[in-house]
Amino acid sequence: MLDATIDAFGQLDAVRQAFVASIFTWGMTALGAGVVFITRSPGERLLAGSLGFAAGVMAAASFWSLLAPAIALADEMGYVSWVPAAVGFLAGGAALRVADAILPHLHPFASDGEVEGLSTSWRRAVLLVLAITLHNVPEGLAVGVAFGAVEAGFGSASFGAAVALAIGIGLQNCPEGTAVAVPLRAEGVSRVKSFWYGQLSAVVEPIAAVLGALAVTAIRPLLPFALAFAAGGMFYVVIEEVIPDAERSGHSDIATVCAMIGFTLMMALDVALSP
Repeated sequence: MLDATIDAFGQLDAVRQAFVASIFTWGMTALGAGVVFITRSPGERLLAGSLGFAAGVMAAASFWSLLAPAIALADEMGYVSWVPAAVGFLAGGAALRVADAILPHLHPFASDGEVEGLSTSWRRAVLLVLAITLHNVPEGLAVGVAFGAVEAGFGSASFGAAVALAIGIGLQNCPEGTAVAVPLRAEGVSRVKSFWYGQLSAVVEPIAAVLGALAVTAIRPLLPFALAFAAGGMFYVVIEEVIPDAERSGHSDIATVCAMIGFTLMMALDVALSP
């Protein structure tokens, strides 16, 4: 049954593969948010570890699943191998910096007076969702671009590596859903609403994944730039958002250990599933 499912998934075109994979990553976010149906608050240690794990996965995916293939693809396509990676990586970081400066959001463990982005009167729940949504845009884009690269037929892009990326992002999305839902539940928001807001933070992933796959399959010269762009966006989020959020919890040692575990797991997944 599992083999048949994998075979059927492999027969889909890149856009449909990206959509299905991003539905999985969205579902993992919902799974993490579902913790609120079990407990009111799992504690700051667990949240810190969850954020650290997410940072490790995203950092590893930025290189093994995105930057390294971007460099290899650029070489295959006749570019100076490092140029698309450098340009795309910096552009991705710049795009997330603009979004970070404009989009109102509030990080886990932050007080109401620490809202970032443009001034707003939006509720805390919405601002928490938007903070995690910033993480999920480059993640969805990364999944879409990875499957688009496979359909383009380049030897350095593999179906296994794209699947590994989707699995890794799904695993780290689980604690991100928890990071939104649990603080809301601790503040007295109902379980259903806390869950709803937690899973809502990943609704952008299928949209970004489909757009990424469409873009690179329609304009193949964009591929190495797009892979690096997604890597830059993810790396910016790790440095600017996820690691500081984990440090803010006051449990930096736990966050660091979990970041190492997340990094190792993502690295192992990519290497194991790539040809």
